[in-house]
Amino acid sequence: MLSQKSGPIGVFDSGYGGLTILKEIKKLLPNYDYLYLGDNARTPYGTRSFDIVYSFTLQAVKRLFEEGCHLVILACNTASAKALRSIQINDLPKLDPNRRVLGVIRPTVESLGEITQSNHVGILATAGTVLSNSYPLEITKLYPTIEVTSESCPMWVPLVENNEADKDGADYFVKQHINRLLNQDRLIDTIILGCTHYPILLPKIKEYTPEHINVVSQGEYVAKSLEDYLFRHPEMEQKCTKNSTSTYYTTESTDKFIESATLFLKEDITVEHIDLM
Repeated sequence: MLSQKSGPIGVFDSGYGGLTILKEIKKLLPNYDYLYLGDNARTPYGTRSFDIVYSFTLQAVKRLFEEGCHLVILACNTASAKALRSIQINDLPKLDPNRRVLGVIRPTVESLGEITQSNHVGILATAGTVLSNSYPLEITKLYPTIEVTSESCPMWVPLVENNEADKDGADYFVKQHINRLLNQDRLIDTIILGCTHYPILLPKIKEYTPEHINVVSQGEYVAKSLEDYLFRHPEMEQKCTKNSTSTYYTTESTDKFIESATLFLKEDITVEHIDLM
């Protein structure tokens, strides 16, 4: 039986990228408590099947519920694309119908109406997110007239996680995929970074993207969406503790997590190792 006491807001990612989401959430909503869980031992999720991603994500959600979280953000595009809907529809009613799991794709898509002028939008994402077709489907639901073009960038996450994002070697891969995307549709005026790792590459992405094109980084929009959600759902807001604390769990080495997390958060943290099953 899950405890009904108030608890932190849970934030889950397969690796470190979700820390870019957490950073923006904390900036906008600093008073709340947060529990970040990175399944770093089993990352990346982008190349895994729908069933495996769903299984791994459900394990993480259950663990965050057990730790007292009533609200969990899947700060991972692959988990949002491949697992969110199934967990919301099939698992939450059995686990606890009063708890909520939210993703990062919908809030990002909702922002497009105020950004694109040409109604031509590009997506840069992992192969898993591109293959899921989640962004085009969500965009078409909200904005049927927007044309969507996607490009998978398989080398971008490894570049970030190996601390190569600001090195000269990254330029080739960043330029390559931006050019491929824009060559498919010359009318694109907005590019969504459909992976939470990609903001770390933002300086190079902007360097190789024409100035008239808007580059949409997810963290800001997810944070605003969460603020709005808590305002519209006071019954959930009251279940979120407010001591301005952040706790970090990883399924990998704590030393490795701390080393990589500082790249994303620019602050010193402590982290605890856990196992998911």
